[in-house]
Amino acid sequence: MMELLELMLVLATVVGITDGNKILVKNNAGQTIPVKLACINAPKAAATQRLKQLLPPKTPVVIRRIEQLENGRTVGEVFVDNRSVNLLLVESGNAVVDRESLQNCYESKTQYLIAEANAKNKHLGLWQKSKMQLKFHSK
Repeated sequence: MMELLELMLVLATVVGITDGNKILVKNNAGQTIPVKLACINAPKAAATQRLKQLLPPKTPVVIRRIEQLENGRTVGEVFVDNRSVNLLLVESGNAVVDRESLQNCYESKTQYLIAEANAKNKHLGLWQKSKMQLKFHSK
Protein backbone atom coordinates (compact mmCIF):
# COMPACT_ATOMS: atom_id res chain seq x y z
CA MET A 1 0.00 0.00 0.00
CA MET A 2 2.78 2.43 0.87
CA GLU A 3 4.52 1.87 -2.50
CA LEU A 4 1.30 2.63 -4.36
CA LEU A 5 0.86 5.86 -2.43
CA GLU A 6 4.43 6.94 -3.13
CA LEU A 7 3.94 6.35 -6.86
CA MET A 8 1.10 8.85 -6.84
CA LEU A 9 3.25 11.59 -5.28
CA VAL A 10 5.73 13.43 -7.47
CA LEU A 11 8.39 15.69 -5.96
CA ALA A 12 9.19 18.50 -8.35
CA THR A 13 10.30 22.09 -8.83
CA VAL A 14 8.30 24.71 -10.73
CA VAL A 15 9.77 25.68 -14.10
CA GLY A 16 6.97 28.01 -15.19
CA ILE A 17 3.26 28.71 -15.62
CA THR A 18 1.72 27.79 -18.98
CA ASP A 19 -1.75 29.24 -18.36
CA GLY A 20 -4.49 29.44 -15.74
CA ASN A 21 -4.50 25.76 -14.87
CA LYS A 22 -1.32 24.36 -16.39
CA ILE A 23 2.23 24.51 -15.06
CA LEU A 24 5.60 23.09 -16.05
CA VAL A 25 7.68 21.31 -13.42
CA LYS A 26 10.97 19.47 -13.32
CA ASN A 27 10.81 16.18 -11.41
CA ASN A 28 13.63 14.64 -9.35
CA ALA A 29 14.81 12.71 -12.42
CA GLY A 30 15.36 16.03 -14.21
CA GLN A 31 12.45 15.57 -16.63
CA THR A 32 10.27 18.56 -17.45
CA ILE A 33 6.59 17.60 -17.13
CA PRO A 34 3.46 19.60 -17.99
CA VAL A 35 0.89 19.41 -15.19
CA LYS A 36 -2.80 20.28 -15.48
CA LEU A 37 -4.39 21.31 -12.19
CA ALA A 38 -7.10 18.79 -11.34
CA CYS A 39 -10.67 19.47 -10.22
CA ILE A 40 -10.76 23.14 -11.20
CA ASN A 41 -11.49 25.33 -14.19
CA ALA A 42 -9.72 28.63 -14.46
CA PRO A 43 -9.96 31.41 -17.00
CA LYS A 44 -6.54 32.14 -18.41
CA ALA A 45 -5.98 35.75 -17.32
CA ALA A 46 -7.26 35.68 -13.74
CA ALA A 47 -5.66 32.43 -12.69
CA THR A 48 -2.35 32.81 -14.53
CA GLN A 49 -1.45 35.93 -12.56
CA ARG A 50 -2.39 34.27 -9.25
CA LEU A 51 -0.46 31.11 -10.14
CA LYS A 52 2.64 33.18 -10.87
CA GLN A 53 2.37 34.63 -7.35
CA LEU A 54 1.81 31.23 -5.73
CA LEU A 55 4.36 29.32 -7.80
CA PRO A 56 7.38 31.37 -8.76
CA PRO A 57 10.12 29.47 -10.65
CA LYS A 58 12.14 27.01 -8.53
CA THR A 59 9.34 26.60 -5.96
CA PRO A 60 9.47 23.04 -4.59
CA VAL A 61 6.11 21.30 -4.98
CA VAL A 62 4.55 17.93 -4.32
CA ILE A 63 2.07 16.72 -6.93
CA ARG A 64 -0.59 14.17 -6.08
CA ARG A 65 -0.89 12.58 -9.49
CA ILE A 66 -4.47 11.72 -10.39
CA GLU A 67 -4.04 10.80 -14.02
CA GLN A 68 -1.28 10.37 -16.58
CA LEU A 69 -2.46 11.43 -20.02
CA GLU A 70 -1.15 9.87 -23.25
CA ASN A 71 0.61 13.10 -24.28
CA GLY A 72 2.82 12.86 -21.19
CA ARG A 73 0.90 15.49 -19.27
CA THR A 74 0.12 14.78 -15.64
CA VAL A 75 -3.22 15.78 -14.11
CA GLY A 76 -2.88 16.40 -10.41
CA GLU A 77 -3.24 18.42 -7.29
CA VAL A 78 -0.22 20.66 -6.63
CA PHE A 79 0.89 21.30 -3.05
CA VAL A 80 3.20 24.01 -1.68
CA ASP A 81 3.95 23.89 2.05
CA ASN A 82 1.14 21.33 2.55
CA ARG A 83 -1.46 23.61 0.94
CA SER A 84 -3.28 22.69 -2.26
CA VAL A 85 -2.62 25.35 -4.90
CA ASN A 86 -5.73 24.09 -6.74
CA LEU A 87 -7.82 24.81 -3.63
CA LEU A 88 -6.12 28.20 -3.06
CA LEU A 89 -7.18 29.27 -6.57
CA VAL A 90 -10.80 28.39 -5.78
CA GLU A 91 -10.62 30.11 -2.36
CA SER A 92 -9.39 33.36 -3.94
CA GLY A 93 -12.06 33.27 -6.65
CA ASN A 94 -9.49 32.76 -9.42
CA ALA A 95 -10.93 29.36 -10.37
CA VAL A 96 -14.17 27.43 -10.06
CA VAL A 97 -14.75 23.81 -9.14
CA ASP A 98 -14.92 21.50 -12.13
CA ARG A 99 -17.92 19.39 -11.16
CA GLU A 100 -17.16 16.79 -13.86
CA SER A 101 -13.76 15.88 -12.43
CA LEU A 102 -14.32 16.71 -8.76
CA GLN A 103 -14.52 13.03 -7.83
CA ASN A 104 -10.77 12.90 -8.59
CA CYS A 105 -10.21 15.09 -5.54
CA TYR A 106 -12.41 12.97 -3.31
CA GLU A 107 -10.36 13.60 -0.13
CA SER A 108 -10.94 17.33 -0.36
CA LYS A 109 -14.19 17.44 -2.37
CA THR A 110 -16.12 19.20 0.41
CA GLN A 111 -13.34 21.76 0.92
CA TYR A 112 -13.46 22.67 -2.77
CA LEU A 113 -17.23 23.19 -2.71
CA ILE A 114 -17.09 25.24 0.52
CA ALA A 115 -14.20 27.35 -0.83
CA GLU A 116 -16.16 28.09 -4.00
CA ALA A 117 -19.31 28.98 -2.04
CA ASN A 118 -17.30 31.33 0.24
CA ALA A 119 -15.60 33.03 -2.72
CA LYS A 120 -18.99 33.45 -4.40
CA ASN A 121 -20.56 34.79 -1.20
CA LYS A 122 -17.72 37.30 -0.71
CA HIS A 123 -17.69 38.27 -4.43
CA LEU A 124 -14.00 37.41 -4.77
CA GLY A 125 -12.17 37.28 -8.10
CA LEU A 126 -14.43 35.82 -10.78
CA TRP A 127 -17.46 36.32 -8.56
CA GLN A 128 -17.14 40.14 -8.46
CA LYS A 129 -19.86 40.67 -11.05
CA SER A 130 -23.19 40.11 -9.34
CA LYS A 131 -24.93 38.14 -12.10
CA MET A 132 -21.88 36.61 -13.69
CA GLN A 133 -22.53 33.64 -15.89
CA LEU A 134 -19.49 31.38 -15.84
CA LYS A 135 -19.14 28.91 -18.64
CA PHE A 136 -16.10 26.71 -18.81
CA HIS A 137 -14.99 23.81 -20.89
CA SER A 138 -12.96 21.21 -19.05
CA LYS A 139 -10.91 20.10 -22.06
